[in-house]
Amino acid sequence: MKIDAYFKTAVENHASDIHLTPGAPPALRIAGQLNFIEKKPLMQGEVETMVQELLAKAQLERFLKERELDFAYKIDSWRLRVNLHFQRGVMGLSARLIPDQIPDPKTLGFSETLYNLTHVNSGLILVTGPSGAGKSTTLAAMIEIINQERSARIITIEDPIEFMYRNAKSMIEQREVGIDTYSFGSALKYALRQDPNVLLVGEMRDLETIQAALTAAETGHLVLSTLHTQTAATTVERIIDMFEGTRQRQVLLQLAGSLRAVIAQQLIPTLDGRLVAAREIMIMNSAIATLIRENKVAQIPSVIQTSAKEGMIPMEAAVRKLYQDHVIADTYVKMGTERGKAF
Repeated sequence: MKIDAYFKTAVENHASDIHLTPGAPPALRIAGQLNFIEKKPLMQGEVETMVQELLAKAQLERFLKERELDFAYKIDSWRLRVNLHFQRGVMGLSARLIPDQIPDPKTLGFSETLYNLTHVNSGLILVTGPSGAGKSTTLAAMIEIINQERSARIITIEDPIEFMYRNAKSMIEQREVGIDTYSFGSALKYALRQDPNVLLVGEMRDLETIQAALTAAETGHLVLSTLHTQTAATTVERIIDMFEGTRQRQVLLQLAGSLRAVIAQQLIPTLDGRLVAAREIMIMNSAIATLIRENKVAQIPSVIQTSAKEGMIPMEAAVRKLYQDHVIADTYVKMGTERGKAF
Protein backbone atom coordinates (compact mmCIF):
# COMPACT_ATOMS: atom_id res chain seq x y z
CA MET A 1 0.00 0.00 0.00
CA LYS A 2 1.19 3.52 -0.79
CA ILE A 3 0.38 4.64 2.75
CA ASP A 4 2.82 2.05 4.13
CA ALA A 5 5.57 3.50 1.94
CA TYR A 6 4.98 6.94 3.46
CA PHE A 7 4.98 5.48 6.97
CA LYS A 8 8.26 3.64 6.28
CA THR A 9 9.78 6.87 4.98
CA ALA A 10 8.79 8.53 8.25
CA VAL A 11 10.48 5.74 10.24
CA GLU A 12 13.64 5.86 8.12
CA ASN A 13 13.92 9.62 8.62
CA HIS A 14 13.38 9.43 12.40
CA ALA A 15 10.26 11.56 12.12
CA SER A 16 7.89 12.06 15.02
CA ASP A 17 4.84 12.79 12.83
CA ILE A 18 3.58 12.53 9.26
CA HIS A 19 0.89 14.67 7.61
CA LEU A 20 -0.99 13.83 4.41
CA THR A 21 -3.36 16.52 3.16
CA PRO A 22 -4.83 17.12 -0.32
CA GLY A 23 -3.31 20.16 -1.97
CA ALA A 24 0.00 19.92 -0.08
CA PRO A 25 3.05 17.66 -0.42
CA PRO A 26 3.50 14.89 2.19
CA ALA A 27 5.23 16.31 5.28
CA LEU A 28 7.30 14.88 8.11
CA ARG A 29 8.09 16.50 11.44
CA ILE A 30 11.76 15.81 12.19
CA ALA A 31 13.38 17.19 15.36
CA GLY A 32 10.49 19.58 15.72
CA GLN A 33 10.70 20.99 12.17
CA LEU A 34 8.21 20.34 9.35
CA ASN A 35 9.80 18.99 6.16
CA PHE A 36 8.12 18.30 2.81
CA ILE A 37 9.35 15.02 1.34
CA GLU A 38 7.96 15.51 -2.18
CA LYS A 39 7.43 18.55 -4.38
CA LYS A 40 4.15 17.37 -5.89
CA PRO A 41 1.00 18.08 -3.83
CA LEU A 42 -1.23 15.13 -2.98
CA MET A 43 -4.51 14.84 -4.85
CA GLN A 44 -7.82 14.41 -3.04
CA GLY A 45 -8.33 10.98 -4.56
CA GLU A 46 -4.88 9.80 -3.42
CA VAL A 47 -5.57 10.66 0.21
CA GLU A 48 -9.05 9.11 0.11
CA THR A 49 -7.62 5.88 -1.32
CA MET A 50 -4.95 5.70 1.37
CA VAL A 51 -7.53 6.32 4.11
CA GLN A 52 -9.79 3.57 2.77
CA GLU A 53 -6.83 1.16 2.63
CA LEU A 54 -6.26 1.72 6.36
CA LEU A 55 -9.82 1.21 7.57
CA ALA A 56 -12.20 -1.68 8.05
CA LYS A 57 -15.75 -1.10 6.82
CA ALA A 58 -17.08 -0.27 10.29
CA GLN A 59 -14.24 2.19 10.93
CA LEU A 60 -14.86 3.93 7.60
CA GLU A 61 -18.56 4.27 8.35
CA ARG A 62 -17.78 5.72 11.77
CA PHE A 63 -15.27 8.18 10.30
CA LEU A 64 -17.69 9.39 7.63
CA LYS A 65 -20.38 9.87 10.28
CA GLU A 66 -18.31 11.50 13.04
CA ARG A 67 -15.79 13.27 10.74
CA GLU A 68 -12.95 12.38 13.16
CA LEU A 69 -11.27 9.07 13.97
CA ASP A 70 -8.32 8.04 16.13
CA PHE A 71 -6.81 4.56 15.91
CA ALA A 72 -3.51 2.70 16.15
CA TYR A 73 -1.76 1.13 13.16
CA LYS A 74 1.28 -1.19 13.16
CA ILE A 75 4.03 -1.36 10.59
CA ASP A 76 7.21 -3.38 11.13
CA SER A 77 8.38 -2.70 14.70
CA TRP A 78 6.55 0.62 14.96
CA ARG A 79 3.03 1.63 15.91
CA LEU A 80 1.37 4.81 14.73
CA ARG A 81 -1.31 6.84 16.45
CA VAL A 82 -3.38 7.88 13.45
CA ASN A 83 -5.87 10.74 13.36
CA LEU A 84 -8.23 11.08 10.41
CA HIS A 85 -10.16 14.28 9.93
CA PHE A 86 -11.82 16.51 7.38
CA GLN A 87 -10.65 19.98 6.36
CA ARG A 88 -12.27 22.10 3.66
CA GLY A 89 -14.55 19.15 3.03
CA VAL A 90 -11.80 16.66 2.18
CA MET A 91 -10.02 13.94 4.16
CA GLY A 92 -6.72 14.53 5.92
CA LEU A 93 -4.39 12.26 7.89
CA SER A 94 -1.92 12.94 10.70
CA ALA A 95 0.02 10.16 12.41
CA ARG A 96 2.49 10.02 15.28
CA LEU A 97 5.16 7.32 15.34
CA ILE A 98 5.47 5.21 18.49
CA PRO A 99 8.38 2.78 18.97
CA ASP A 100 7.35 -0.83 19.50
CA GLN A 101 9.77 -1.01 22.43
CA ILE A 102 9.07 1.19 25.44
CA PRO A 103 12.05 3.58 25.71
CA ASP A 104 14.48 3.03 28.57
CA PRO A 105 14.03 5.62 31.36
CA LYS A 106 17.75 6.49 31.12
CA THR A 107 17.41 7.47 27.47
CA LEU A 108 14.44 9.65 28.43
CA GLY A 109 16.52 11.45 31.03
CA PHE A 110 14.63 10.21 34.08
CA SER A 111 15.89 11.83 37.27
CA GLU A 112 16.05 10.00 40.58
CA THR A 113 12.97 11.95 41.67
CA LEU A 114 10.99 10.79 38.65
CA TYR A 115 12.10 7.20 39.16
CA ASN A 116 11.11 7.33 42.84
CA LEU A 117 7.59 8.41 41.90
CA THR A 118 7.00 4.94 40.44
CA HIS A 119 7.27 3.58 44.00
CA VAL A 120 4.28 5.64 45.17
CA ASN A 121 1.39 3.34 46.08
CA SER A 122 -1.57 5.71 45.90
CA GLY A 123 -2.60 9.19 44.80
CA LEU A 124 -2.58 11.15 41.55
CA ILE A 125 0.52 11.81 39.41
CA LEU A 126 0.12 14.04 36.36
CA VAL A 127 2.43 14.40 33.36
CA THR A 128 1.60 17.61 31.53
CA GLY A 129 2.71 19.68 28.57
CA PRO A 130 1.67 20.73 25.07
CA SER A 131 0.81 18.26 22.33
CA GLY A 132 3.90 16.41 21.16
CA ALA A 133 5.80 16.93 24.43
CA GLY A 134 6.33 13.20 25.02
CA LYS A 135 3.78 12.83 27.81
CA SER A 136 2.62 9.38 26.68
CA THR A 137 6.23 8.17 26.40
CA THR A 138 7.06 9.33 29.92
CA LEU A 139 3.94 7.63 31.30
CA ALA A 140 4.73 4.42 29.41
CA ALA A 141 8.24 4.33 30.88
CA MET A 142 6.81 4.85 34.38
CA ILE A 143 4.30 2.03 33.88
CA GLU A 144 7.05 -0.26 32.61
CA ILE A 145 9.19 0.43 35.70
CA ILE A 146 6.24 -0.60 37.87
CA ASN A 147 5.66 -3.64 35.65
CA GLN A 148 9.27 -4.77 36.03
CA GLU A 149 9.63 -4.08 39.76
CA ARG A 150 6.26 -4.52 41.46
CA SER A 151 3.55 -7.14 41.75
CA ALA A 152 0.59 -4.99 40.75
CA ARG A 153 -2.58 -5.10 38.73
CA ILE A 154 -2.40 -2.29 36.19
CA ILE A 155 -5.30 -1.09 34.04
CA THR A 156 -4.71 1.44 31.27
CA ILE A 157 -7.45 3.42 29.54
CA GLU A 158 -6.23 4.91 26.26
CA ASP A 159 -7.49 6.55 23.07
CA PRO A 160 -6.01 4.81 21.18
CA ILE A 161 -3.70 2.22 22.78
CA GLU A 162 -0.15 3.31 21.98
CA PHE A 163 2.58 1.27 23.66
CA MET A 164 1.92 -2.45 24.10
CA TYR A 165 2.99 -3.86 27.47
CA ARG A 166 4.04 -7.41 28.24
CA ASN A 167 3.35 -8.74 31.73
CA ALA A 168 6.47 -9.01 33.91
CA LYS A 169 5.89 -8.87 37.66
CA SER A 170 2.59 -7.09 37.10
CA MET A 171 -0.65 -8.02 35.35
CA ILE A 172 -1.62 -5.38 32.78
CA GLU A 173 -4.95 -4.85 31.00
CA GLN A 174 -5.21 -2.22 28.26
CA ARG A 175 -8.61 -0.79 27.32
CA GLU A 176 -9.18 1.38 24.27
CA VAL A 177 -11.88 4.04 24.20
CA GLY A 178 -14.30 3.36 21.37
CA ILE A 179 -13.47 -0.37 21.26
CA ASP A 180 -13.33 -1.69 24.82
CA THR A 181 -15.19 1.15 26.55
CA TYR A 182 -17.29 4.18 25.66
CA SER A 183 -15.36 6.86 27.56
CA PHE A 184 -12.47 7.56 29.91
CA GLY A 185 -14.85 8.48 32.72
CA SER A 186 -16.98 5.35 32.38
CA ALA A 187 -13.97 3.04 32.13
CA LEU A 188 -12.35 4.65 35.17
CA LYS A 189 -15.52 4.32 37.21
CA TYR A 190 -15.89 0.61 36.51
CA ALA A 191 -12.15 -0.06 36.77
CA LEU A 192 -12.46 0.43 40.52
CA ARG A 193 -14.45 -2.83 40.58
CA GLN A 194 -11.64 -4.71 38.83
CA ASP A 195 -9.15 -4.83 41.73
CA PRO A 196 -6.55 -2.40 40.30
CA ASN A 197 -3.43 -1.15 42.04
CA VAL A 198 -2.44 1.25 39.27
CA LEU A 199 -4.62 3.09 36.76
CA LEU A 200 -3.32 4.92 33.71
CA VAL A 201 -5.80 7.37 32.16
CA GLY A 202 -4.58 8.56 28.76
CA GLU A 203 -6.04 12.04 29.21
CA MET A 204 -8.27 13.82 31.71
CA ARG A 205 -10.45 15.46 29.08
CA ASP A 206 -13.60 16.30 31.01
CA LEU A 207 -15.19 16.85 34.41
CA GLU A 208 -16.40 13.24 34.66
CA THR A 209 -12.90 11.84 34.11
CA ILE A 210 -11.24 14.29 36.52
CA GLN A 211 -13.74 13.51 39.27
CA ALA A 212 -13.37 9.76 38.73
CA ALA A 213 -9.56 10.06 38.79
CA LEU A 214 -9.62 12.02 42.06
CA THR A 215 -11.98 9.48 43.62
CA ALA A 216 -9.74 6.59 42.55
CA ALA A 217 -6.66 8.35 43.92
CA GLU A 218 -8.43 9.04 47.21
CA THR A 219 -9.44 5.41 47.65
CA GLY A 220 -5.94 3.92 47.68
CA HIS A 221 -5.09 3.58 43.97
CA LEU A 222 -2.18 5.08 42.07
CA VAL A 223 -3.56 7.07 39.13
CA LEU A 224 -1.33 8.37 36.32
CA SER A 225 -2.72 10.77 33.72
CA THR A 226 -2.03 13.79 31.50
CA LEU A 227 -3.23 17.34 30.93
CA HIS A 228 -2.32 19.88 28.25
CA THR A 229 -0.97 22.44 30.72
CA GLN A 230 2.42 24.13 30.72
CA THR A 231 3.42 24.27 34.41
CA ALA A 232 2.65 22.58 37.70
CA ALA A 233 0.77 25.62 38.98
CA THR A 234 -1.40 25.98 35.85
CA THR A 235 -2.15 22.25 36.06
CA VAL A 236 -3.60 22.61 39.55
CA GLU A 237 -5.41 25.77 38.48
CA ARG A 238 -6.94 24.04 35.43
CA ILE A 239 -8.40 21.24 37.58
CA ILE A 240 -9.81 23.68 40.14
CA ASP A 241 -11.37 25.85 37.43
CA MET A 242 -13.27 22.87 36.04
CA PHE A 243 -15.47 22.94 39.14
CA GLU A 244 -17.86 25.60 40.45
CA GLY A 245 -19.35 26.64 43.78
CA THR A 246 -19.34 24.12 46.61
CA ARG A 247 -17.84 21.47 44.31
CA GLN A 248 -14.76 23.66 43.88
CA ARG A 249 -14.21 23.71 47.64
CA GLN A 250 -14.46 19.93 47.65
CA VAL A 251 -11.94 19.53 44.85
CA LEU A 252 -9.46 21.78 46.67
CA LEU A 253 -9.56 19.36 49.58
CA GLN A 254 -9.35 16.33 47.27
CA LEU A 255 -6.33 17.70 45.40
CA ALA A 256 -4.54 18.69 48.61
CA GLY A 257 -5.04 15.17 49.92
CA SER A 258 -4.48 13.02 46.83
CA LEU A 259 -2.19 14.85 44.36
CA ARG A 260 1.32 13.41 44.66
CA ALA A 261 3.25 15.11 41.85
CA VAL A 262 3.07 17.10 38.63
CA ILE A 263 5.70 16.66 35.93
CA ALA A 264 5.38 19.46 33.37
CA GLN A 265 7.56 18.74 30.36
CA GLN A 266 8.50 20.22 27.02
CA LEU A 267 10.75 18.94 24.24
CA ILE A 268 13.74 21.05 23.22
CA PRO A 269 16.01 20.55 20.16
CA THR A 270 19.47 19.29 21.11
CA LEU A 271 22.82 20.27 19.66
CA ASP A 272 22.96 16.98 17.71
CA GLY A 273 19.50 17.34 16.13
CA ARG A 274 17.42 15.24 18.52
CA LEU A 275 14.78 16.30 21.05
CA VAL A 276 15.21 16.16 24.82
CA ALA A 277 12.63 16.60 27.58
CA ALA A 278 13.00 19.46 30.05
CA ARG A 279 10.86 18.72 33.11
CA GLU A 280 9.50 20.91 35.85
CA ILE A 281 8.75 18.67 38.85
CA MET A 282 6.42 19.50 41.72
CA ILE A 283 6.25 17.04 44.62
CA MET A 284 3.37 17.42 47.07
CA ASN A 285 4.45 18.58 50.52
CA SER A 286 2.71 20.26 53.43
CA ALA A 287 3.38 23.77 52.08
CA ILE A 288 1.86 23.03 48.66
CA ALA A 289 -1.06 21.14 50.24
CA THR A 290 -1.84 24.20 52.35
CA LEU A 291 -1.65 26.51 49.32
CA ILE A 292 -4.06 24.27 47.40
CA ARG A 293 -6.52 24.04 50.30
CA GLU A 294 -6.49 27.83 50.60
CA ASN A 295 -6.68 28.25 46.79
CA LYS A 296 -3.39 30.18 46.67
CA VAL A 297 -2.12 28.31 43.64
CA ALA A 298 -0.17 31.30 42.32
CA GLN A 299 2.33 30.80 45.15
CA ILE A 300 3.22 27.21 44.14
CA PRO A 301 6.15 28.27 41.88
CA SER A 302 7.85 29.88 44.88
CA VAL A 303 7.70 26.60 46.80
CA ILE A 304 9.09 24.65 43.83
CA GLN A 305 11.90 27.20 43.53
CA THR A 306 13.01 26.66 47.14
CA SER A 307 12.47 22.89 47.44
CA ALA A 308 15.33 21.36 45.48
CA LYS A 309 16.21 19.10 48.43
CA GLU A 310 12.79 17.45 48.05
CA GLY A 311 13.44 16.73 44.37
CA MET A 312 11.55 19.69 42.95
CA ILE A 313 12.84 21.74 40.05
CA PRO A 314 11.31 24.68 38.12
CA MET A 315 11.34 24.61 34.33
CA GLU A 316 13.96 27.34 33.97
CA ALA A 317 16.37 25.39 36.18
CA ALA A 318 15.72 22.17 34.23
CA VAL A 319 16.50 23.99 30.96
CA ARG A 320 19.61 25.59 32.43
CA LYS A 321 20.93 22.19 33.52
CA LEU A 322 20.52 20.81 29.99
CA TYR A 323 22.59 23.76 28.74
CA GLN A 324 25.25 23.25 31.42
CA ASP A 325 25.44 19.58 30.40
CA HIS A 326 26.11 20.72 26.78
CA VAL A 327 22.86 19.16 25.51
CA ILE A 328 21.08 22.29 24.19
CA ALA A 329 22.01 25.74 22.91
CA ASP A 330 21.94 28.85 25.12
CA THR A 331 19.03 30.18 23.04
CA TYR A 332 16.67 27.88 24.92
CA VAL A 333 17.99 28.99 28.32
CA LYS A 334 16.75 32.49 27.55
CA MET A 335 13.39 31.11 26.41
CA GLY A 336 13.17 28.92 29.51
CA THR A 337 13.22 31.95 31.78
CA GLU A 338 9.75 32.80 30.47
CA ARG A 339 7.61 30.56 32.67
CA GLY A 340 5.31 28.27 30.72
CA LYS A 341 6.69 29.16 27.30
CA ALA A 342 6.55 26.33 24.77
CA PHE A 343 9.79 25.75 22.86
